[in-house]
Amino acid sequence: MTRKPRKLPYAVANFEQIHEEGYSFVDKTAYIRELENFQVPVFLRPRRFGKTLWCSTLECYYDILRKERFQELFGGLDIGRDPTGLQNKFMVLRFNFSQVQVSDQLPALEQSFRTICHAALQPFCEKYAGHLGNLVIDESKSVSDNFSRILAQAAKPGVPPIYLIIDEYDNFSNQYVTSGRDDLYQNLTTGDSFFRTFFKVVKAGCESRAIGKVFITGVLPITMDDLTSGFNIAEIVTLAPELHGMLGFTQAEVDRYLGQVYEDYAMDRASFDSTRELVRSWYNGYKFLPDTEETLYNSTILTYFLKTFALRKAYPEDMVDPNVKTDVSWIERLGFGSGTPLDLMQDLLRGDGLAYDARQLRDKFNMSRFFQREHFAMSLFFLGMLTVKDRRYLAFPNQTLASIFADYYSQLARIEVSRGYDGYFADFRQDLDLGRLFGGFWKVYMGQIPAQAFDKINENFIRTTFFELCTRYLLLDFSFGIEVNHASGRADWEMLGRPETEYRNQKWIVEFKHFPNSSGKTPSDFTVPDPQAVAQAEGYKRDTLAQFPQYQVRTAVCMTVGNQGFRWFDLEAGGEG
Repeated sequence: MTRKPRKLPYAVANFEQIHEEGYSFVDKTAYIRELENFQVPVFLRPRRFGKTLWCSTLECYYDILRKERFQELFGGLDIGRDPTGLQNKFMVLRFNFSQVQVSDQLPALEQSFRTICHAALQPFCEKYAGHLGNLVIDESKSVSDNFSRILAQAAKPGVPPIYLIIDEYDNFSNQYVTSGRDDLYQNLTTGDSFFRTFFKVVKAGCESRAIGKVFITGVLPITMDDLTSGFNIAEIVTLAPELHGMLGFTQAEVDRYLGQVYEDYAMDRASFDSTRELVRSWYNGYKFLPDTEETLYNSTILTYFLKTFALRKAYPEDMVDPNVKTDVSWIERLGFGSGTPLDLMQDLLRGDGLAYDARQLRDKFNMSRFFQREHFAMSLFFLGMLTVKDRRYLAFPNQTLASIFADYYSQLARIEVSRGYDGYFADFRQDLDLGRLFGGFWKVYMGQIPAQAFDKINENFIRTTFFELCTRYLLLDFSFGIEVNHASGRADWEMLGRPETEYRNQKWIVEFKHFPNSSGKTPSDFTVPDPQAVAQAEGYKRDTLAQFPQYQVRTAVCMTVGNQGFRWFDLEAGGEG
């Protein structure tokens, strides 16, 4: 009997559902051993990095009532083959604070918090009634009061300890931070607020040993830092080297995952390597420590791609998960829309990244510093907009973020990207003349940039904005890449016809060279392409054909000078295109 292909778990964050309904699962359970070295760990990662699924995995592993199902759920996984000894030893209580509704009035927020927490506490009491007795939640009382009653019962001899999981601990407090509601945020995190009191109860539960273990996830360290005096037992383990790969996928994991998709869905293996390179450039590149070599994929966004690819036998129409695009609103709320936002965007699109001090990653990082210009890099790091490039700079992790920021730059600079281009792109689909298409980009897009702004423009800025515009108009027919890996180096800019289109196996490789106006050069000075760029392009072409002999590869060198113009050299044609 033919085995059904494993389903792809996009937006599925329940460990039991994944196991029971035949979803693919990347086994990260070995990290449970490492996590047990911490008593109250707080693990921060950007949105859509698999935090909720990990919380569900921990719940199933430690739940005393799932003991009889341990082999069924974990037998085939790393932790099932060598468990820690704490499996199925706890009553698991799990909160998800992303469900709390934000309000302009603190009492309304508290009521939502109470509703969400009581909706977790009452089932917890019922589920573990054999250990807790007939506890009933009094909804007229505060969450802290009801929780304290549960902890008093759990502290009694012979009662299993609680494993407390708090997912997205800072979801609603972050919304106050980024919307500029400092008054509400301060009221939430200081004095005797319901939120601060809740964490004091958690601390008391840990001290009485009613709570045996805690795991907390979130995005920013701000709220935890501002709660410190009331909850000083937490340990932010975001930068623990041994936990770096706990969430997100490594390249080796993605290779196995992608191979599984090709096998399960009977995909043509001839396209495996090109698909692997495509997802690497779009979704890989997250690095949360300066000294680690391993980079990570955003697991949810990768699965978005794979699910579409598997079901349609074609790449997604939009390589950027629409749910990720909304994250750019964080930038606007941070205040980057005032002051010098264009300078910031240009610095990022130049490829230089934002400078940071590696010590900042471990420094205290409270709300007051979140909006300070010198800490923008850290703010964007924790939001997942930037990642560690080296010990000096943070930069875009991948093409997904480069595309989002290029689009945001166009909005800030009021550059028209929706009109004036249709004819150029329609012509390109007919004549496949990339040089002529770049000419249209230079005339319409670059022509809208003020002359003084060209002092901050370099080849990375040009190729990134050209890339974003091309993806906007041509993504149904072509895939694009920047800094594409080859045996001999990294190609500046590439374009490949999608396998399901008439442009299949058509590939372009372009090297860019930019000279500022201060160089004294003019476009007419360049009668031949830069020899180094030619050698690079030809090397990348050889690398490509060695791997994909079926491709028709065209190479070009584009040499730009300030705002004066450019020269496009089509290397196959032997001269200027």
